[in-house]
Amino acid sequence: MGSGAIRRRLAPVLAVLTASGLLTVAAPGDAHAAAQCPGRKVRTLSFSTGSVVVHKRGGYVCAVTLAKKPGTVRTMSVSVRARGGRPVVDEGRYKYHAGPVTVHAGRRCVWVKGRVGGGSVSSGWILC
Repeated sequence: MGSGAIRRRLAPVLAVLTASGLLTVAAPGDAHAAAQCPGRKVRTLSFSTGSVVVHKRGGYVCAVTLAKKPGTVRTMSVSVRARGGRPVVDEGRYKYHAGPVTVHAGRRCVWVKGRVGGGSVSSGWILC
């Protein structure tokens, strides 16, 4: 088999590998959050400097704040509060994300907050 035939057979394989690599690079935040929070993603709360990804499994709600431009150390936080309960908070100086934090909400509403640097988001009561 000549080198031209080998190239023709490898071209589709390389195209698939390249495309999958680009997808991984294009959405590392959601993939990272999914690896940390069990369950299915139910909300993404975007804001100017990042986003909060919310997952739910059974009666538990989990959230992670992701920086829009990761790699720089800055103040980040995430909190989840079930109605009638106290918020569970992770706050500190991070490069990539704050959290995950998890609360048992049962069938109660939750309030999710996130902050990266000067930008923030507050959901109000959701998942009721």
